[in-house]
Formats: sequence, structure tokens, C-alpha cells
Amino acid sequence: MKAISVLGTSSNAGKSWLVTALGAWLRRQGVNVAPFKAQNMSNNSYVTLEGGEIGRAQAVQAIACGIRPIAEMNPILLKPSGAGTSQLVILGEAKQHIAAIDYYQNIETLWQTVRECLEFWSDRCDVLLLEGAGSPVELNLMHRDLVNLRPILHLKGRWLLIGDIEKGGVFAQIIGTHHLMPDFAQTQGLGLIVNKFRGDLRLFADAEKYFNAHIPNVPYLGVLPYDPNLQPESEDSLCEVAETKGHGAKIAWIRFPHLSNSQDAQPWQLDRGIQTCWVQTVAELRDAKIIILPGSKNTIADLEWLINTGLGEAIKLAANQGIPIVGICGGYQMLGISLGDRVGVAGAAGTFAGLGLLPVTTEFLPIKQVRQVQAVWGEESDSWMAYEIHMGHTELVSDDWDIQPLLKIQYQDRSGDRTNFHWEGWRSQRVWGTYLHGLFESSLVRQELAQMANISNYQVSNLNWQSQQQKLYNHMAELLEAHLDLNPIRRYLNL
Repeated sequence: MKAISVLGTSSNAGKSWLVTALGAWLRRQGVNVAPFKAQNMSNNSYVTLEGGEIGRAQAVQAIACGIRPIAEMNPILLKPSGAGTSQLVILGEAKQHIAAIDYYQNIETLWQTVRECLEFWSDRCDVLLLEGAGSPVELNLMHRDLVNLRPILHLKGRWLLIGDIEKGGVFAQIIGTHHLMPDFAQTQGLGLIVNKFRGDLRLFADAEKYFNAHIPNVPYLGVLPYDPNLQPESEDSLCEVAETKGHGAKIAWIRFPHLSNSQDAQPWQLDRGIQTCWVQTVAELRDAKIIILPGSKNTIADLEWLINTGLGEAIKLAANQGIPIVGICGGYQMLGISLGDRVGVAGAAGTFAGLGLLPVTTEFLPIKQVRQVQAVWGEESDSWMAYEIHMGHTELVSDDWDIQPLLKIQYQDRSGDRTNFHWEGWRSQRVWGTYLHGLFESSLVRQELAQMANISNYQVSNLNWQSQQQKLYNHMAELLEAHLDLNPIRRYLNL
């Protein structure tokens, strides 16, 4: 097995994007390739078929590589939950909430898990694409590195270094990062890449001579232009460029302080006549045609924020005016009558009043529900894969309301058998609540909601979401071929 690590000069330099594009490109060359990130910090997570939880970026990369996402692609996942703590997920299984200082005291134990996963891949793929985190030369962190230089040293692989020209000082970024690497790492360079160039590429045509003057032993592979249409999703949840998409009627997504799984908004980008916006104030909510409460990693704290900002009352007023409201996961729990948390599983312990828009109550339990499901909308006219990640159990407490189940799901039990279909979520008038991430991957779901909102110029896409993603990955691979010198990679992999 050959190994290539994609390192970046900073967070959001384009590491996740490049691993995805390289995976798609290598797949097109007939290479058996897999993605890997030793430790990820993100509240954007994905559920594998086995019920393991990994970073969304690694799931996207796996699909681009043409393989099924599994927990060994992201052995350590940290999900920030506020107050300086994160939920620690190891090999897909949620463990305790842990403070940063305690996490770093367990680095060597965690490294054993990482090393075992690296060995797991040694006879399962031809090429392992490793994604780094942040910068590989954070001097105060290098001695406890799990994700940047240590894995590639263990595998005796090579690295690519990508810099973000949008941040400015890209020569200093790349040259400085290389010079701060330990001597052993400096010799393992496979190529330098400049990312996110906007404008006339001819203005950057002489970049190679400047890089060669300072890093003569690592080839400069080229510059990638920024294409807003080739952005699958951001590892660093909600980068500025990802916050508003499209033109037309506003679909307002509440940007919670502890937002999770923001990618649930992405399928709307296929359609016309609508604009997806992330909002944090009452003023931003006023002209919304649809309001969506997404997932949260700290449901109680985000519910309190919702109330304290006045957004809670604004959402209730909008519901009374007939504006469709959708709650997903933590957002679904907030739409209920009450939320009970005896031991502080979802934040502060106690019982809290919800928005009262659905006749349900939620009790938070230490056991986390993590599963992939087959979702069915309507009279089995649309079916697709979605998933659940939540700590709470939600029950209907009154049938006096005009309320109906939202949709049907089927899942695989621990023995591998498929269960019978059963109802999931609730809808009352124009308020929907569900635990399903991936709800809007169904075009019929989006279409029904837009019709309910009376969006006159709405045009739903006929493209299947997953098929559209595969087209996207192929176009990303083509962008690499068009703008980078890939020969050093070909020679290293004997292609």
C-alpha cells in the first residue's frame, strides 16, 4: 500500500476538498483507494451501515473513492459540545465527554488506535489518502501529533502541501510551513499546491520559480482556481462562502451556536427559485418562506439561546401565520412541549419548556441512537438512505392535535436483518419534526414543503442527490487534471 497525506498550511486550506478530488481521480485511474483521517474535530458527522459515527468529510471522500464509509476511516472523532469539552467518538462509538487537557494526556493510548487502523488498511487498498488537520507545524502541538506527520512517518509515505491564496501570503504560508517541518518530514514532499485562486491564472504563472528558490526538492504542482460549483461541503462547518446559496424565496436555517450536521441544507442547492440562508437574528427571519431548525450538539443550551434571542417567539409567530417549520434532530426536540434531562446528557440537567409546536416530549438518555435507515416518503413513491444520531427519546403525548406521522423508515438490526417499516417523526399542520439527517435528499420532500410555502417560482431538480454528487466528484477530478501537474503522483504510485 502506498500512502499520500494531504497537509494544509491552515484550517480550511482545502485538505478535505483535495482528498475528495484525488480519491475521485484515482478511482478513475482504476486504483483501489481509500480515505483516512486519524482524528477529526467536527459536529458534521455521518452514520455508517454498522452504526458507527465518523466525520462527514471522510464519508464524502469514501463515496468519491467508490467505497462504503466505515469507522476505520476516521478512528477518532471529537464533537465539540461547549464549555471546553467534546464528545469523544472512538471507532464509531461515542464515549465520554472530555476536556482538551484530558484528551492530550491520553495521546499515546489514542495513537495505538490510530496505528491499528493504519495497519487495517495495509492489505485492503492500493493507496491510502490521509487528511491532515489544521497546520502540521503548530509548534505547541507537534509533540502530540496524531493526524499530520506521525501517521505518514509510520507508513513511510509522502505528503502534498496545500495553501490557501485567499488568506494572502501564500508563499510565506507554504515556504514557512515547509521550513518548520522536522528534517525527516521535509524529505517526504511529493508536491506543493496553491488553492482557491480567483481571477486570471496568468497572473500567477511565475509562481514555480519562487517556490523552487526556497523549496528546490519538492515540485510545485500548480494552482487550483476556485469554482463555487465544485464544493461538496465544508469540513469546517459553515465557512463564509457556504452560508447563502441560490436566488429567490428565503429558506431560513437557524444557525445554532452548537450547530451540527449543517450539510442537511445542501440538497436545496439543486433547485431553483429558492435561497438557503443561515440566520441568527429575528430581523433575518422576517421574510423567510420556510424556517428550519437543524441539529444541535448541545440542545438545551441552543434552546435557551433560541429563546433569549427572541427567535423562539418569532418562530412561534411564523408558525401561527402558516409558515412551514421543520425541526431536524435537536431542532425536532425543541419543537416539542418539554425536554427532560435528568443527568445533563444534552447540556444542563433539568426539565425545559420547548416551543410547543408539536405535542411531543423528549427525555434524554445516556444511550446514543446511531443508525442508518431506509426512508420512504408518501405512498412508497420515493425511497433513500438517511441516518439518525441522537441521545433523546421522543414520544407523542397528546392525540388531540391534528397530527400525523411524517414518513416511514426501515433499519437493520444488530443481527443484520431488516426490520419492518415503521413511522418516524410527526407533522401537525405546517410543522414537521424528524430525527432523520438527509431528509431533504428526497426531491419529493423538498417539493412538498415548497408547495406548502406557496413558493411560486420554485423549480425542483430532477437530479437524484447521490447521482449529482458523483457528477460533482468527477468534475473535481477533471479540475485536478486540467490545472495540476499530476506526474509526480503518477510516478510515486507507478501509474
